[in-house]
Amino acid sequence: MDERQEQGAKRVERAAFETDRLLVVGDVTLPPEGYQSRFSDSLNRADLEFLPLIDCEVTSLADGRTQRREFLMLSKRHIRVAYPL
Repeated sequence: MDERQEQGAKRVERAAFETDRLLVVGDVTLPPEGYQSRFSDSLNRADLEFLPLIDCEVTSLADGRTQRREFLMLSKRHIRVAYPL
């Protein structure tokens, strides 16, 4: 299976994650349907400590500055609030 076909077997959902210091908005890659396809499933997976995000906007809650990142690994233990957009 080539890379384009493999990417077609996934879906991307935009989501927001708030930590103590940051608001991170990024794309989460999920299976198209079935097992592990819900947004909450990606957060509840005990075997993953970090959540990979693409096309991210990282905003400081202290000063409101925003940075863009193509890729970011977000530690799930630092997430206080998460929701799909």
